[in-house]
Amino acid sequence: MEIILKQDIKGLGEKDDLVTVKPGFGRNYLIPKGFGALATVSAKKVLAENLKQAAFKQDKIKKDAQGIAERLTDVKLTIGAKAGESGKIFGAVNTIQISEALKAKGFEVDRRRITFETEPKFIGEYVANLNLHKEVKVQVPFEVVVE
Repeated sequence: MEIILKQDIKGLGEKDDLVTVKPGFGRNYLIPKGFGALATVSAKKVLAENLKQAAFKQDKIKKDAQGIAERLTDVKLTIGAKAGESGKIFGAVNTIQISEALKAKGFEVDRRRITFETEPKFIGEYVANLNLHKEVKVQVPFEVVVE
């Protein structure tokens, strides 16, 4: 069963993607929840026209994301956290703290576009993955230090 996604769904696809799913998943979950629509011939034509019109905007967004990614290559962040004697921090460093540290350096990055390779729960160096665009991803190193 072919479905046109109306919004981003992790593990399945992004908005306006044409995906093939099992019929039960499409009929019982995606379509009733409003996450997707049945990919009929007319719906595919409408989608193609919408994508054609949005291509110019997407190209500009992608160029902006690439510009930000190039400027982020030399950035290294330092995040302060309270920690015990063993080096284990109380709680964990989260994406909001990374987003705020980037904002302080002059970069606007939504916290939902930030992920970690390993959860920062100890003092040390880590890497944050920034998904600036569907095709533009950058890794920013950061260090967790004791406050």
